[in-house]
Amino acid sequence: MKKLLAILLSVIMVLSLVACGNKTQGETPSNDDQQQNTETETKTIKVGLICIGDENDQGYTYNFIRGKESATEALAAKGINVDWVVKYNIGEDSTCEDANIELAEEGCELIFNNSYGFEPFMLKVAPDYPEIQFVGCTNQGSWNDGLDNTHNAFANIYEGRYLAGVAAGMKLQQLIDEGTIKPEEAVIGYVGAFSFAEVISGMTSYFLGARSVCPSVTMKVQFVGSWSDATEESNAASALCDLGCKLISQHSDNTTPATMAQSKGAFHTGYNNDMTGVAPDASIIGCRIDWTNYFVYAIESVANGQEFDQDYCYGYDHGDVVLTELNEKIAAPGTAEKLAEVEAGLADGSIKVFDTSTFTVEGETLTSAFALDTDGDFTPDSEEAVFDGAFHESYFQSAPYFAIKIDGIEWLNSAF
Repeated sequence: MKKLLAILLSVIMVLSLVACGNKTQGETPSNDDQQQNTETETKTIKVGLICIGDENDQGYTYNFIRGKESATEALAAKGINVDWVVKYNIGEDSTCEDANIELAEEGCELIFNNSYGFEPFMLKVAPDYPEIQFVGCTNQGSWNDGLDNTHNAFANIYEGRYLAGVAAGMKLQQLIDEGTIKPEEAVIGYVGAFSFAEVISGMTSYFLGARSVCPSVTMKVQFVGSWSDATEESNAASALCDLGCKLISQHSDNTTPATMAQSKGAFHTGYNNDMTGVAPDASIIGCRIDWTNYFVYAIESVANGQEFDQDYCYGYDHGDVVLTELNEKIAAPGTAEKLAEVEAGLADGSIKVFDTSTFTVEGETLTSAFALDTDGDFTPDSEEAVFDGAFHESYFQSAPYFAIKIDGIEWLNSAF
């Protein structure tokens, strides 16, 4: 027995010498050592992504795929390889529940749901897989649903919409100053998906950005009752142009409002993607959420066995909201400089998008409003959202809850 022990000790000493080589204490590892360490530390994580559309929409889902690809690259540099399983064109119905189950059964450790209407189906599945983390993008229920493995993620996209509105307002003011249109003809047409808080917040911030540089601007909104219906979005844009709107914007997933605006001789600002490629003579700029930061944060946390926020939301202060490239060919002179000024103000907090001194509700200054869920209903623990002279959007939860009709915006219909 003692002889066996001696042999074992000798083997261990030899292996130790081999492992240590001739390096002295504190010596920097060679390239080979660094490569060996990297290979040893590399992790692979399987991640699911459920999408309401596919990248061919060149809008909402395409923006998620772009975030996925850049996050994959960033994570690889950290020694984390991502094995993605993506399900495209999933409905906001029981097929979403099935998709979550399938991804869980395939071994995904983390599952992202990319559409607002996916959350109820995700929450049906999450309790049955407590070891898997589920994320509802653009949602609000997970932060107080009592489940430890569900999460919400959004960004302060209303900041980006405010900026896009500034670019739109500058174009309209240019047309006024040149005598092309009269001040009262500075009308924006807005194609909205649904008439609840996420869309209302975005269209209102956009309008306030436009009015900050074009005081006479008004806006008409047409809701289409779908996040992604290319034909209806085109029809809505056409109808708005026929009502005299000189510029079209959108909270919908496709590029058809841009192409219709161009065909009608109107200008346009987009969402989720640079739409100047399909409407170079109309589309001035767009705004989008950059999902890279969040994907890296969530995936890295799961890969390292760490907890991560159940309710995540940042904006210009964190690089999660960005503008697409400005179409200098048609943008009003000075737009780039003005946008840089406003971007800095948003980042340092000196500009408040929902500054209550900049809008009225039925002729009155807004002095009180509660944080609402995305359907416009009061939550049991609603908080006063108006303080310090502004409505504080996405302050109490990541999902938007500004659901107020302000003066200057005309709703042509509603759609829940």
